[in-house]
Amino acid sequence: MSERPKLLFLERQSYRRRRLIDLIRMCPVIGGILWAVPLLWRTDGAEQISTSDAVVYVFLVWLGLVLMSAFLARALRDGGDADGGGN
Repeated sequence: MSERPKLLFLERQSYRRRRLIDLIRMCPVIGGILWAVPLLWRTDGAEQISTSDAVVYVFLVWLGLVLMSAFLARALRDGGDADGGGN
């Protein structure tokens, strides 16, 4: 009888932190999918994509993943609260 009922929700900060960690865990999957996109490009015909374009694309995806990881790591370090504090 003296047992407290379980809360049905998470606190806002812990919920955002968990979703941020989930996004960080998805970064390698997102990167793998984006790196596989050049495999779908045409290699014959008039609409052929050059190898140099594919290399530039892969480099830009890599750079984007590095920047996204840095942003997410900073957000996680700062507490994962995107609205600048509060309750």
